[in-house]
Amino acid sequence: MKDLISMRDLSKKQILKILEVAKEYKIDPYLTRIDREGIILLFLEPSTRTSGSFIAAAKQCGAWTIEISGQEGTSFVKGESIADTLKMYSGYRAKVVVIRTKIEGFHRSAAAQTTMSIINAGDGANQHPSQTLLDLFSIQETQERLSDLKIAFVGDLKFGRTVKSLSMGLAHFNPELFFVSPDSLKITNNVKFYLKEKKIPFSEHSKMEEIIEEVNILYMTRIQKERFPDPEDYHKVKDAFRLTAEYLKQFSLKKNFKILHPLPRINEIDTSVDTTPYAHYFEQAENGLHTRKAIYDLFINREI
Repeated sequence: MKDLISMRDLSKKQILKILEVAKEYKIDPYLTRIDREGIILLFLEPSTRTSGSFIAAAKQCGAWTIEISGQEGTSFVKGESIADTLKMYSGYRAKVVVIRTKIEGFHRSAAAQTTMSIINAGDGANQHPSQTLLDLFSIQETQERLSDLKIAFVGDLKFGRTVKSLSMGLAHFNPELFFVSPDSLKITNNVKFYLKEKKIPFSEHSKMEEIIEEVNILYMTRIQKERFPDPEDYHKVKDAFRLTAEYLKQFSLKKNFKILHPLPRINEIDTSVDTTPYAHYFEQAENGLHTRKAIYDLFINREI
């Protein structure tokens, strides 16, 4: 397998292989199988955790990198095509190009134009497969399994690419999914069609209280202001869901109940939740480092 573009492309066996190698990297922070390889990082859309962990993973494994953040100061603003950019970097003997962009579907076109591995680090509101893999890793380490879990997604399910990717990734593991959102931010039809095709049970809700005591994982997301064409529509829903430690006290939560969040958070998770036994979102972010090391390893060495 050359490229990591969508969770649709990965089999259950491939997902488990990546998680197995990620665990090896978490156990041994000095492990590397990509020493002195070349990695290009093109982050053409804002990023903190994804770019930071991809960069740190490359450097901790001994790879050399070229890092571009934003289009300002690059030849993209002059009109250079991605085909020419990729052709140039392949001449540097790079093995992997990690790309984040606002353009949905961009990575398929890029992959067809180079022999380098293309890693999708987010394409608009579409897919975010490396985030899904670290989410699956985090779910597995908190629940000691991936199969037969009940998982709720809360917040912006329309524009949230992490929710779409993770729903598809979980479909291999017989979950029951609960989608909690305002009416204007419901999960998209393509995800629902995919889940129906895979015979995965799911339901839609407007309140967390309806499902919170049933689930193993509560996956919170922020309402993404930057995705709204009309600011008024954002202000109508920006405070739709809010977790506090006090709020959580009123429920009989499962013993292994954990809260995940792809971050950044705005106001949907109060800092009071950070010290509860349910918070796992900062450990989740740390797992991005180990998972992205595994992605580099397996895609550079073409062992997946």
